Amino acid sequence: MIRTHGKRASWCLAAVAGFALVAAAGAQEGAAPQMTPEQQAMMEAYQKAGTPGPQHAALAAGAGTWDVVAKSWMEPGAPPVEEAGTATRSMMLGGRVMVEEYQGSMMGQPFTGHGLHGYDNVSGKYWSTWIDSMSTGLMVSEGTCDEAGNCQFTGSWNDPVTKGPVEARMVLRAVSETVEVFEMFGPGPDGKETKMMELTYTKR
Repeated sequence: MIRTHGKRASWCLAAVAGFALVAAAGAQEGAAPQMTPEQQAMMEAYQKAGTPGPQHAALAAGAGTWDVVAKSWMEPGAPPVEEAGTATRSMMLGGRVMVEEYQGSMMGQPFTGHGLHGYDNVSGKYWSTWIDSMSTGLMVSEGTCDEAGNCQFTGSWNDPVTKGPVEARMVLRAVSETVEVFEMFGPGPDGKETKMMELTYTKR
């Protein structure tokens, strides 16, 4: 499957590059680029998919520096471990993707994290990736958000103990324009969902 997807992606990129060459050649000759109706439709679809919209503008509104209070639960019913951190958010790729750089501590150890957050015009869903200094793996999540900025995501990462994927549910609540609360839920020792983490973001 990976090989098939790679061929398809390569073909699509080649097609777009070909369309660009056709357009450039037409511009040099002072004539409109000659495309078949199918090529024109494909070009328009790619342009629509790559154009930032209101969802990307909503992400951009969160750019800036945020103070974070992180609570982690080691086991259900136990008091959480509370630590502090800082998140810096900025936009990249012409306002298409938000980058989050996190600095703080986790379980008493220095902790850094790097997240990417975006909205896919094609699927109509928000997506997120996360890597940090406590892992060499990648967490990938996908979900939906309402107009108020409240989001529901599901994602997974590979557990170092079981060597298999762990499914998690994440909730982001927009308390105000300057306060966000992020919660993560995952399977507890009995397999039932339990709260694992809560991050309260306050914008400076």
